[in-house]
Amino acid sequence: MSDLKELVVRYLAVWNEADAERREQAVAELWAEDGTYTDPLADVSGRAGIAAVVAAAREQFPGFSFRLAGEVDTNHHIARFQWELVPDGGGEAPVVGFDVAVADGEGRLKSVYGFLDRVPSA
Repeated sequence: MSDLKELVVRYLAVWNEADAERREQAVAELWAEDGTYTDPLADVSGRAGIAAVVAAAREQFPGFSFRLAGEVDTNHHIARFQWELVPDGGGEAPVVGFDVAVADGEGRLKSVYGFLDRVPSA
């Protein structure tokens, strides 16, 4: 597995970590100190901001997990991949997204740009 593919696997694991302390530690290990995360609902920088976005998503979707939907496509220091938010008990994913992750020279995430392809209706 390439380093970028490993970063993507670790990135999704952060979103699935239920324990807040372990999740914050994983964010600190995975992200550059000045890392950024941008999607249609959030635009944050720094590890604390990233951890807060992940925590909010976990609170909004209890009993759901993020999983990779297909292969991770890599190009130099950039990866793109699709993911699904699926019920832990099985069933269709109400949320599907597509992210582009950019790594820094130290093997950490520098930026992630997220797009929501499918979201629940209001």
